[in-house]
Amino acid sequence: MTAEIPLSLLDLATVSTVDTPQSTLANSVRLAQLAESRGFVRHWVAEHHGMPGVASSSPEILIAHLAAHTSTIRLGSGGIMLPNHVPLKVAERFHTLEALHPGRIDLGIGRAPGTDQNTLRALRSFDPNHFPDQLQELRGLSAGTLPPEHPFARIRVMPDDVQLPPIWLLGSSGASAALAGRLGLGYAFASHFSPTDPQPALDAYRHHFEPSEHFPRPHIILAAAVIVADTDEEAQRLATSWDLAMVRLRRGVPAPFPTPDEALAYPYSPLEREFIHSHRKLQFIGTADHVTERLRDFVQKSGASELMIATFTYSHTSRARSLTLLSEAWQNP
Repeated sequence: MTAEIPLSLLDLATVSTVDTPQSTLANSVRLAQLAESRGFVRHWVAEHHGMPGVASSSPEILIAHLAAHTSTIRLGSGGIMLPNHVPLKVAERFHTLEALHPGRIDLGIGRAPGTDQNTLRALRSFDPNHFPDQLQELRGLSAGTLPPEHPFARIRVMPDDVQLPPIWLLGSSGASAALAGRLGLGYAFASHFSPTDPQPALDAYRHHFEPSEHFPRPHIILAAAVIVADTDEEAQRLATSWDLAMVRLRRGVPAPFPTPDEALAYPYSPLEREFIHSHRKLQFIGTADHVTERLRDFVQKSGASELMIATFTYSHTSRARSLTLLSEAWQNP
């Protein structure tokens, strides 16, 4: 398993205590440009709301900005949380993105809200149990294939000289895997935060897969949390920021990403330390040689088509260094 498995990048536009949200968004541009120069296939941005540590609340706008400042890398959503939106607006936005940047846009879709319950009420979010119907409405509106008796059958999505970009369903438990397969969509599994074994979901996706225009064969993206540094000690130190950020998120008090110094000084309870120990098992942390060896084994066992890297550190410099070191090792096994 070598460089024939391409790399992609997931960017949450994480805001740290040494950055501002505005500078973080500027750093997302620099990260996309770096990923493009290193041969990454795609750069996806997530949708989160009301979180002081995440600046990507409007992925469609950020995608357009990133696409305008790059030339070849695919840009997409990882993902649009469909229950937060009416399908028509998603169709219109991604038709527009496809018209502006043809052949470079991906539409990753999830069913989770990406926020807390109070913010969810402010979004007027739909019941996630209606997700399959919303997805079918989105696709039917775009293609003009809603049945004649449907109340929206005569609505035209503009611009109407393009279609939706390739759709990927996002999963962290396997709930969407069979649906993605039946509809002939791509499938992305979030191993960067999910403790669930991805294999049953990936098997279900392959078992149910029906070829489609965008996906003549199954295509699986496997996401992994990765921190690479020049030494194992530095990588472990950088990872402490993510430790504290996750502890705070789990306690319901999300905050900007702390520095390693802040994280190392935090008085963790025994229960919090146990949580960190468990959470660290999901991550790939260390030098490039150490991490790439583990990642290759991880991808090979899953049979994934592509590996998507998520690097959660407090600074753009450390993220960029991690991406560079990993890509060099990945391309030169």
